[in-house]
Order: sequence, then structure tokens, then C-alpha cells
Amino acid sequence: MAKIDDLKAKSDDQLAVELGEMKREQFNLRFQSATGQLEKPARVREVRRTIAQIKTLQAERQRSATK
Repeated sequence: MAKIDDLKAKSDDQLAVELGEMKREQFNLRFQSATGQLEKPARVREVRRTIAQIKTLQAERQRSATK
């Protein structure tokens, strides 16, 4: 799982790429879960939280840019 400090150090473009990768992984994990092939159920939670952290950082940066 990505630490928040690591995410804060990334640029906006890097965060967008990371978000895309996390969403793709979440999609794959959802399919694995549905077919009973999921090996690490905790990974679903980690990915969901990482997506939330990235979206929060993006929103904070957008708010600070508009001030």
C-alpha cells in the first residue's frame, strides 16, 4: 500500500497515472472475488483506500490552486 507521504511527493500527472493503475487493479480484484480466485482479500481494502487517498490529494490540490 502506498504511504500518504509517497503520494504527496508525486506530481499531479503521476497521481493521475497511479489512480488509473489502482482503478484497473480494483477492477481485476473485483472479478477475482466474483470468480472465487481472490488470494488476498485484504488487498481490496488497500486498493480502495489508496484510491481514496489519491482522490483526496487531488481535491486538496485543486482547492489550493483556486484560492
